[in-house]
Amino acid sequence: MLRRIIRIDEDKCNGCGLCAEACHEAAIGIVDGKAKLLRDDFCDGLGNCLPACPEGAISFEEREAAPFDEEAVKRAKEKEKPLPCGCPGSRVMTMQTAATEEAGRSPDRTPRRSRLGQWPIQLRLVPVTAPYLDGADLLVSADCCAYAHGDFHDTFMNGRVTIIACPKLDDREEIAEKMARILSERNIKSVTVVRMEVPCCGGIQQAVAEAASASGKALPVRVVTLGIKGNILP
Repeated sequence: MLRRIIRIDEDKCNGCGLCAEACHEAAIGIVDGKAKLLRDDFCDGLGNCLPACPEGAISFEEREAAPFDEEAVKRAKEKEKPLPCGCPGSRVMTMQTAATEEAGRSPDRTPRRSRLGQWPIQLRLVPVTAPYLDGADLLVSADCCAYAHGDFHDTFMNGRVTIIACPKLDDREEIAEKMARILSERNIKSVTVVRMEVPCCGGIQQAVAEAASASGKALPVRVVTLGIKGNILP
């Protein structure tokens, strides 16, 4: 049938997930860092997502689409396994987490729950205006660390907003500049930096130190160094 339905401009979308949070029908999710209309029949065409988008990436269009199916939405919500954080983009993350846990289940090992509390996590993609930054304890991690330390989620991510960057592949000055904006403009409570012992990883520690100094705030900054075998170094 021909009806009004939302359209998402991926070129404008920054992947913040606020539209997915605003959509009560779970029609929108974050896929590969961009908002996507997951199912036409989940979109009621009322546009609660439009004012939530800070980039103006969502609009209405008239096109052929499946009719809105309220009963299908209700059934999906009954099956949904929400993340404890209820974070932006959690609908897509929930499906991925559930599938991963089911595939990895074995008689002698219970899958561990993800401690990721928001999306996106890559520093370049994190909006400075993201509401989850207010009053947050930040974890700023070199992106290799989660692969090196087997209990990274529970040890470091639990209760913190996670931001990752690579001081070798990302521009260190850009890291420092973006972090300075976050620390200056948002009410950050603390910062934990996790880095590897390799010399290049010192860049992320230095960038955060510069950002904390530039913010003009007396922020507590803790640095944790991991060995290449994943152990926490003294």
